[in-house]
Amino acid sequence: MFARTLAIFSFSFCGLASSAFAAEWPLTGDLAAHDPTLIKEDGTWWCFTTGAGLRVKSSPDGLVWKQGAPLFDRELTWWTDYAPAKRKLDVWAPDLHKFAGRIWCYYTVSEFGRNNSAIGLKSCSSLAKGDWRDDGFVIGSKRGTDAYNAIDPNLTVDADGAPWLVFGSWFDGIQLVRLDPATMKPVGSVQCIARREGGIEAPVIVRANGYYYLLISIDKCCQGVASTYKIACGRSTAIGGPYVDKSGHELLRGGGTILEEAHGDWKGPGGQDIYQNGNAWVIARHAYDARNHGKPALLISDLYWDSENWPTLVESQP
Repeated sequence: MFARTLAIFSFSFCGLASSAFAAEWPLTGDLAAHDPTLIKEDGTWWCFTTGAGLRVKSSPDGLVWKQGAPLFDRELTWWTDYAPAKRKLDVWAPDLHKFAGRIWCYYTVSEFGRNNSAIGLKSCSSLAKGDWRDDGFVIGSKRGTDAYNAIDPNLTVDADGAPWLVFGSWFDGIQLVRLDPATMKPVGSVQCIARREGGIEAPVIVRANGYYYLLISIDKCCQGVASTYKIACGRSTAIGGPYVDKSGHELLRGGGTILEEAHGDWKGPGGQDIYQNGNAWVIARHAYDARNHGKPALLISDLYWDSENWPTLVESQP
């Protein structure tokens, strides 16, 4: 019911109005999703999303999606140590990433609107095998104690092969911390790399074209067709920043070039993930479907780089 074919639409990118074919994948099947993360293993696509126990989808081609069993079938005892008022089995914003021969899944437990939150970790040798290992608590935050909010984790790897975790949201913005590759847990200090009034969360860092690109969701989610979510970006030559947008404004001072905003029946796109599929790049995110009572649905598109090496959803025309 959420099927979408390749569409022509107009939107604002880097301050310029464009109208062109956007390579949006024609998805079918079970597409209900919020905060999707995407990965491909041996020809099978996997998508984990926010939801009861962490919702798990798979697809043989990335187009036709089927809902599977959730990652968690019970609460872990330490979750309520950090988020005592969380809803039962309410697990948020997973991130899937292959590193050092394993698939790592970072996830969040939190109280909505408060920074009583924690990031946890599971890993497996193969998604198809499902031989998951519980790697436990990663980092947390407490209301009245910590300025940041430990939600929306994303694993990234720098040019030297070292792993880092970027996370955060409203409160003190987006944070970055180096990980110990032996444990995949934080080592060293946490630093803020982006702040913004009015909403900032869902960070993703990818390395390409000699830059580190920081993509963020800004403004407000979770309000159906009234959601004002947008995807914005900045880049830096160093993983720790400073990240600047196309106009040269620092993301630490509220900058961010808009990559995608509401278009057509899709409202409030955000909660994005970027995946490199061979030599190609793919962006997954959710948006609220005006044709289906504003329910969140999975969107996947090809991601391109423009002539100045900024990310774009518009393929350059010959």
